[in-house]
Amino acid sequence: MTVRRRMAGPVAAAGALAIIASLTTGLPSVAQAAPTSDGAPISHEDNPRVPEGAAWTEAYFPSSDGSGVELHADVLRPAHLPAHAKTPVILSVGPYFAHAGETSPGGFDQVGPSGRFQDLIDGARLMARGYTFVMVDLRGFGGSTGCLDFLGPGEQADVKAAVEWAARQPWSTGKVGMYGKSYDANTGLAANVLKLKPLRAVVAQQPTWDRYNYLFSNGVPRSNATSSPRGYYSIATMAPLPDDSDRYKANAEWEKSHPECEIANNTDTQNRDPNSAYWRARDFAARAAGTRTPLFVTSGFIEPNTKPEDMQQYLANHKGPERGWLGHWEHVRGNETDDEGRLKMGRAGWFDEVMRFYDLHLRGIAPSVKDPAFAVADSLGNWRAQSTWPVTHDSYTARLSPGRYVDDGGQAAQRTAEPMTAGWDIEHAPEAGSRAGALAADAPGNNYWSFSTAAAKRVRVTGTPEITLKTQGAGNVWVRLWDVAPDGRATMFNEMVAALDGDGSTRFPLKANDWTFERGHRLGVQIGTITSRGWRPVPSGQTVTVTDARLGLAVQDPRFDSPTQGDRSPYLDSYLAANTTTLDTVGAPTFPLRVSKHH
Repeated sequence: MTVRRRMAGPVAAAGALAIIASLTTGLPSVAQAAPTSDGAPISHEDNPRVPEGAAWTEAYFPSSDGSGVELHADVLRPAHLPAHAKTPVILSVGPYFAHAGETSPGGFDQVGPSGRFQDLIDGARLMARGYTFVMVDLRGFGGSTGCLDFLGPGEQADVKAAVEWAARQPWSTGKVGMYGKSYDANTGLAANVLKLKPLRAVVAQQPTWDRYNYLFSNGVPRSNATSSPRGYYSIATMAPLPDDSDRYKANAEWEKSHPECEIANNTDTQNRDPNSAYWRARDFAARAAGTRTPLFVTSGFIEPNTKPEDMQQYLANHKGPERGWLGHWEHVRGNETDDEGRLKMGRAGWFDEVMRFYDLHLRGIAPSVKDPAFAVADSLGNWRAQSTWPVTHDSYTARLSPGRYVDDGGQAAQRTAEPMTAGWDIEHAPEAGSRAGALAADAPGNNYWSFSTAAAKRVRVTGTPEITLKTQGAGNVWVRLWDVAPDGRATMFNEMVAALDGDGSTRFPLKANDWTFERGHRLGVQIGTITSRGWRPVPSGQTVTVTDARLGLAVQDPRFDSPTQGDRSPYLDSYLAANTTTLDTVGAPTFPLRVSKHH
């Protein structure tokens, strides 16, 4: 997991100011690993962990909630600029910036700033472009004090403090953009919700849109519901490096004298109720209503880690400019490549587009290249440009067949969550097809099916399908959507589970998706007990009778696509191999799969 820090003494208000002012002193004449108490910056020549062309300093400042939490920042300034030359700031706030490593000790023999976004610094030439890059440790991580808060009010206060601190420094233009992937992409979405005036742009790759969904699904725990909070606490208690400053070390070891941090982390996160005060504070999709910070987001429709649940709600509630890369890939960055040099998302030019976005919103420089608002890759690997996402040409509610199933969990012994190995990394989900890889089309438990008519032409199911069930009997339900070819080969492309309280009606959205059906293919809907290792339900053993089932669908006509550059994601083929099976029988159709002629 990530690097640990220890507790320092009281924060001197003059300390942070001294560090900033020290930029005027120039680089030290004698090579050293870290900034000294006088704040003299460190160059790449002094310490190879510092990016080339950057001058590294550290700073400390209080969080914004009056809690006394002290936050630590690593600041990378363009070394070729005068100390107080004003630049826009790209800021990342998260749990992965400890000097010792991101999620576990990195084997470093000397202290240095985190290399988590070295790819951005080098690939976008941030220093040469005249941007300052700042990495701030959330409370409880790296060189910051306090208890980790799983993106709650405390960490949101840290995000607010970090944005406002970066904006008011003498070397800042006052305009701040945020950048991140996964957890530190979530802090960008949280910053947008906070409506911070200095925040002018957010780039968020593969975030969760509502933090509840990372651990639970409609009252059912995911397989990582307990392991992820424990994993983050392991990051929070990672030891600092021997040559970290005394202040950094003291802050890093803050949890040693505050056992309540671990207790709260292990208990508060286990609340299964999405409507509780704990989770409402972390529901960024709902809280995005009326926000206007320009956003550039990425999300994988089939990614096995931070899934695209509530993405549509967040984007609909947000009213500012939006950009996005959406498609069928795993938990990866826009610039990331595989062993064969293929881009994992499939689209070229990530850093070019990102910097055109930042230049526009942080510097007012109009781009010379017109990028699509949304570049979307569908399930056939075809990229298109859209002004928004989703684009819906038709929508309707499909009446599904009634049926019944026994909520027995299927083959329970095979259904239990697989143990996490010592090398498990919560930042990167395993590859499809591996022992603990992407959720496959598990052997069916007790369930029943409904099928659509065959598509008369290509049709795309897009947006966020929603299921409504009237049921008798308590237990759990697992709803899966399948693309069924004429020969019975079927690929599962969407799924969601929920806990049923008893007799009554249950409604819940599935994941956001973008799946294109070829002519002659049918949509299969499977409803039954949960047998997937992706969740940890408690089967009721009862027979659940479904008397009325309806599926809300949004569809798009691919004939009107506007192609844009991009290749097929390599992960898509791995996913198809892991999630395709052949059905023995395909029942009679009970609902249509089509786009209305009058759209």
